[in-house]
Amino acid sequence: MNLRSYVSGAVLGAVMSATAAFHGAVAADDTIKVGVLHSLSGTMAISETTLKDAMLMLIDEQNKKGGLLGKKLEAVVVDPASDWPLFAEKARELIEKDKVAAVFGCWTSSSRKSVLPVFEELNSILFYPVQYEGEESSRNIFYTGAAPNQQAIPAVDYLMEKEGVKRFVLEGTDYVYPRTTNKILEAYLISKGIPKEDIIVNYTPFGFSDWQTEVSKIKEFGGAGKKTAVVSTINGDANVPFYKELGNQGVKATDIPVVAFSVGEEELAGLDTKPLVGHLAAWNYFESVESPANKKFIKEWHAYTKNDKRVTNDPMEAAYIGFNAWVKAVQAAGTTDTDKVLDTIIGTTVPNLSGGYATVMPNHHITKPVLIGEIQANGQFEIVQQTPAVVGDEWSDFLPDSKDLISDWRKPMNCGNFNVATGKCGGKGS
Repeated sequence: MNLRSYVSGAVLGAVMSATAAFHGAVAADDTIKVGVLHSLSGTMAISETTLKDAMLMLIDEQNKKGGLLGKKLEAVVVDPASDWPLFAEKARELIEKDKVAAVFGCWTSSSRKSVLPVFEELNSILFYPVQYEGEESSRNIFYTGAAPNQQAIPAVDYLMEKEGVKRFVLEGTDYVYPRTTNKILEAYLISKGIPKEDIIVNYTPFGFSDWQTEVSKIKEFGGAGKKTAVVSTINGDANVPFYKELGNQGVKATDIPVVAFSVGEEELAGLDTKPLVGHLAAWNYFESVESPANKKFIKEWHAYTKNDKRVTNDPMEAAYIGFNAWVKAVQAAGTTDTDKVLDTIIGTTVPNLSGGYATVMPNHHITKPVLIGEIQANGQFEIVQQTPAVVGDEWSDFLPDSKDLISDWRKPMNCGNFNVATGKCGGKGS
C-alpha cells in the first residue's frame, strides 16, 4: 500500500468512525435511560420480579404516549440477586456506565441503605417503592412506600381498637426494617399502656423455613388469657413456610390474628389461603380496591403480562406513583437534570389507584391512605378499614433521638434532619 492510499484509508476510517460516533450520540440523545434495580433471583425474587415487570409496563405505556421530552424511554434492567452489596455495585453501574436519568428499585432496607451513598455521591435519583422503617431522609431518594405512621402504627391501633388485642408478638426477619420498625412499635405500644412483659420480639434469618418451634412459642404466649396478635415484619420467601405452619398448628385469625406488612397478593398467590382467612395485612393499596383507576390499571397489567391471573400489589402502586411523579417533574423542568428535577418534583401531585391523589412532600415522602385488609379464601383482601391520606413521617415521634427532627429538602432549608428544638441541621439526614 502506497502512502497516499494509506493516508486516504486512514482519513476515510477516521471519518467513518466519527460518523458512527455522531450517529451513536444522536441515538443516545434520542433516548432517556431508566434504571430498574430489582432482585430477579435469590430470596427476594418472590416479591421483586413483579416490580421489574411493573416498571417495564409503565415505561412501555409512557413510550406509547410519545415518550418523555420527545424522546423514547429505555429500561436498563439489572439483577442484584438479593445480595445487598451487589445492589450498590449495580447502582453505580447504572449511573456511571449506563447514564440512567433515574433509578426505580430496591425492596429491603438493607438494599436501600447499601445504595444510598452511591446515589448521594453521584447525585442521581432513586425511587424506593416499599414500606420502610423511617429514620432516614436523603436528598436523592424518594420514599413512595409507607413510613411507619402510614402502616405499622395504624395497624396496631386497629388491633387494639377493633380486635381488643392486649399482647403483641413482634415477629420479623433479622435486618434493618423489622428491627427499627419494632423498636418504634414497642415504644408506641408502651406509650399506649401495654406492659413491656406483654410484648415479645423475635427475629429469624432471611429464607427461614423451620417455623414449628417459633409458631409453638407464639401459641404459648397467646395462651395466657389476654387477646394476642402477631405483628409480622417477616420478609421474602420465609412468609410461605410461616403461614403454612400457622395452618398446620391451627392458629386461626379468631384466636391469634396476624397482621403483616410484607405480605400482599403476590405472596399469597403461592399459598393455600383457606387456613389463613381472616388474618390481616396493612398496606396503602389492595388489588380489591374499587375505583376506575384501579380497574384500568389491572386491565393494563393483565394485557401487558398476557396473564389474567397475575395479581397487583401495594409496591406496584408505589412504583406507579413514583414513576408518574418523576415523569411530571421532568416535563415541568424540561430536563432530566437531577438538580432541576429535585427542585421541581416537591409538591407534584399525581393520581393513586384508590381514586385519590398522592403528593410529593418536602421530606421526599408522599401522602397515602392506610388500608387494613382481611385475607380471603381466593387470595385477595377484603378492606375492613381505610383512612384519609396520611403524610409520611420520616422521623418517628416515639424515639427520643428523632422526635424533634424534621426533613425539608426545599431551599433554603435543604436539610434532612433539622432539629426543631435546637434550630440546627444535623447533616445530610441519612
